[in-house]
Amino acid sequence: MTDNNQTLACVMIPMIGRQLLLPNVSLAEVVDYSPDISTSANSPAWLAGHLEWRGLRLPIISYDAASGGQLTQPNNRRGRVVILNSIVEEHREQPFIALMTQGIPSQNRINQSQIQRLDSPTGIADLMEVEVDGERAWIPNLEYLESLAQQLR
Repeated sequence: MTDNNQTLACVMIPMIGRQLLLPNVSLAEVVDYSPDISTSANSPAWLAGHLEWRGLRLPIISYDAASGGQLTQPNNRRGRVVILNSIVEEHREQPFIALMTQGIPSQNRINQSQIQRLDSPTGIADLMEVEVDGERAWIPNLEYLESLAQQLR
């Protein structure tokens, strides 16, 4: 964005102890959290289950576990699964990934003057940490998250 008056439609996605910031165009759909959680002992630590969606069986990624934290199932009725559009060309045969949330995502419109990059260490699942109107948010590394989903193919 070059003009401070231009706004970008974004979505804030609640995780445990943090929220993710993504442009709205990356979001395909938000669905209720009711996965098939039949995982095996040798399942990856980040796998929160699977979701049948539009004829596809999508692995549900726990962003928190993929970031080195614990896989924590939502403990309230506000947990959702966000379906994100794939950004990596090689993953077009599976053009979506699913992320478990800890609450209902919210939409915002932000402009360049409202967002500031923070110089803080990030984890493998993060691209960067930012501040949006005084609130901290993380921009996820979607290429990394997509690579996790591809491991199960």
